[in-house]
Amino acid sequence: MWFPPGAPGPAALPEHVRSTGTGSWWADRPVRPRAVAVSCADHVRLAGDPQALAVAALAPFAGHYIMAPCRFLPLLGSSFDQLHPWERMVYTHQAPARTPRPPRGVTIRRLTPADTQALAALGPELAWIHGSWGGPSGLAASGLGWAAFRKDRILAVACTYFLGSAYEDIACGTVPGHRRSHLSLACVIALCADVRARGRTASWTCSRDNRPSRLLAWTAGFRLVQEHVHYAARVDTARIAA
Repeated sequence: MWFPPGAPGPAALPEHVRSTGTGSWWADRPVRPRAVAVSCADHVRLAGDPQALAVAALAPFAGHYIMAPCRFLPLLGSSFDQLHPWERMVYTHQAPARTPRPPRGVTIRRLTPADTQALAALGPELAWIHGSWGGPSGLAASGLGWAAFRKDRILAVACTYFLGSAYEDIACGTVPGHRRSHLSLACVIALCADVRARGRTASWTCSRDNRPSRLLAWTAGFRLVQEHVHYAARVDTARIAA
């Protein structure tokens, strides 16, 4: 099996693509492939034999974050002008957390298909939050997101980013100007209860350097279980133009 199921964090990416249809599968050949890749949003996982791949084969993954075994590093280094290692921390939900009281006029509730426009209105800074669902309509229809609303406007949102069989790796974001009001925390706690009711465990992934995210995870009841490195791949735009 290329990608064993049941892992926390972004390792659930292949299961997400398989179950939701959002993302793409790649292989070096259609029958008996020797190397495969699966991509969704700006994330990629590689498996198999890197010697089966030409350098040009990885070109579609420029601008992505790549998880791959160490044996792929020489190929990755040859394929991209810049390859930046990024230390990531994976947490799982293990402890209860107290839901903060939302500010007056703010409601915490599940997203519905009717919230598509509200998600789209979050703008480019938070557009990544629905990237793994193919856009605002996909996330709104998934039933796997919670948001803090003031009237029809979303102030914060938390959602399942990668849906796995045992874990749901979640993500959250808050609109600038509404941070430090514990809105993301309230959305995350509601989402975690939902994940638990589905018989799964919520996981949380963030950069080692992202102290606010690590603090939010701890406050919401997440505890560290593993660390890994993925690679930000870049190609020189001048070389592409040439």
